[in-house]
Amino acid sequence: MAAAAWIFGLTAVLSNAVAAVLPEERADVLYHRYDGGGAKIDGPSLLVRKNLGDSVSVGLNHYVDNVTSASIDVLVSASPYTEKRDENSINLDYLRQKTTMSLGYTRSQESDYDATTLNLGISQDMLGDLTTVSMSFALGDNVVQQNGNDAFEEDAQVRSYRVGVSQIVTKDLVMALTFETITDEGYLNNPYRSVRYVDAGSANGYSFQQEVYPRTRTSQAIALRGNYYLPQRAAIHAGVRVFKDTWDIDATTFEVGYTLPYGEAWIFEASYRLHDQSDAEFYSDLFPFQDAQNYLARDKELSSFTSTTFGLGASYEFGRGWSAIDRGSLNLQLDWIQFDYDNFRDLTVAAPVGEEPLYSFNATVTRAFASFWF
Repeated sequence: MAAAAWIFGLTAVLSNAVAAVLPEERADVLYHRYDGGGAKIDGPSLLVRKNLGDSVSVGLNHYVDNVTSASIDVLVSASPYTEKRDENSINLDYLRQKTTMSLGYTRSQESDYDATTLNLGISQDMLGDLTTVSMSFALGDNVVQQNGNDAFEEDAQVRSYRVGVSQIVTKDLVMALTFETITDEGYLNNPYRSVRYVDAGSANGYSFQQEVYPRTRTSQAIALRGNYYLPQRAAIHAGVRVFKDTWDIDATTFEVGYTLPYGEAWIFEASYRLHDQSDAEFYSDLFPFQDAQNYLARDKELSSFTSTTFGLGASYEFGRGWSAIDRGSLNLQLDWIQFDYDNFRDLTVAAPVGEEPLYSFNATVTRAFASFWF
């Protein structure tokens, strides 16, 4: 589902802005794979969407993650592990004149984490179908457990509010502005993750204790994106997203891409993405002593880091005129990601305490899928 959305995302904004329509009837079969930093995640996904009359569309999605992890966090303070995550979702869209109402339910399960999410949304075309205004709300209820500790069970709730406006500015330019705020409450850290602190009595010069996070978090993000259509059906797209939360994390993401059709059957894409963020106020790679402060974190995703992503994609369309389907497409997408951390150190390298080399790693993301419209 994620790969399909990425490939066809260039036209999604335009189709939503032109007029309120139901999603196309289609089926997608996806294989995804992530490999980087000692973690490997792969699995299949199946999406089917069918219209019921002229007003209702139903979508079903099954998504699987098979995880094998020997990441730097695992190597330093735990043991490599494998697990499986299954996600199932159902989405309903109801179209009435120029208004589309959406309802979705998602259930994700793994050995130590159970998540359910309910989504509600509405969008309205106006001003001669040149403007589309959308609003959505999501409510998540998560149960966190710990393998090997049957007595451990914590809850976390997530509420997300989003509003967006897309506008056809000219016949070649479409712009979209979105604002989102998310509130989290409950157990928000990882029960397996630890922080380190200076300990002169330890052979390493440091010891570990469990992370402690605040039990609330509020974040806001605003994004501006645009698609500009060029001659010969080509297009460029660009966007910027700014993020801030109550943990004092600030992040900015820039992205740009180019889409080039070739002949009647091929579509090629290239993209670049830059993400830069600051660390959380309670993060440290090395605390001066045990229980140095009320909240403690050493999760590298809460540190200060930069990531760059280069992406290439190709799509081949076939089957027009076939009796069984309207058309189909075969799609392949490759992303290369570089992560560079500014204040998270590699403890697998022997060095004086606090002078270990800063951590960095590469990752590749592969998505291959087939789509069928009927």
